[in-house]
Amino acid sequence: MSQKVLVVDDEESILTLLKYNFEKAGLIVITAEEGKKALEKVKEEKPDLIILDIMLPGMDGIEICKGLRKEDNNIPILMLTAKDEEIDKILGLEIGADDYMTKPFSIRELMARVKAMLRRSLQYGESKGEEDKVIVNDLVVFPDKYEVFLKGENIILTPKEFELLELLVRNKGKVLDRNFLLNKIWGYDYYGDTRIVDVHISNLREKIEDKTAKPKYIITVRGVGYKLKE
Repeated sequence: MSQKVLVVDDEESILTLLKYNFEKAGLIVITAEEGKKALEKVKEEKPDLIILDIMLPGMDGIEICKGLRKEDNNIPILMLTAKDEEIDKILGLEIGADDYMTKPFSIRELMARVKAMLRRSLQYGESKGEEDKVIVNDLVVFPDKYEVFLKGENIILTPKEFELLELLVRNKGKVLDRNFLLNKIWGYDYYGDTRIVDVHISNLREKIEDKTAKPKYIITVRGVGYKLKE
């Protein structure tokens, strides 16, 4: 069954370009030109991925992303930002976007990212049966089920947050540098922009640490990266 992509942008040229290329790749494409319509489409169509422009009439992309994450909606979100919107990029990641690209963008690079995100989304939705669980103190991770429990409570993570936690769990006690995490999780060259890793680590800490200033699970190794404490 073909996967669905919701493209939210108020520029008709971008909607046309992405619709053509995504359909050519065998995807079902849904479009929306403003925020409220986009939220309606999410409920009606249940897309597998959302391409979300930040600058939209009425409700902007940041509000849409924030609203979806508050509802524990873990659909992967790739945000589109203008070249000079550095603050919006980081803010988008902080509220739960999985990735971002700046306009103008390479359609080939965007397609590569979309395909990678959809592959991971498909894996995220599949249960592969029982697998040995990984336990670290009160944290229990079921890698093949994409489930995380903290003190018996199910913790809702976005796909990228889960992949990052899973990688740390599988390598607990080992220091993983930022570039390794970047390439392993996002799967393409980010030209050294490791801030996306730092933001996702911060988001993870908000969800699993009692005190983010004194984490007991994800430890920062200054100048290198992160490790999951044994």
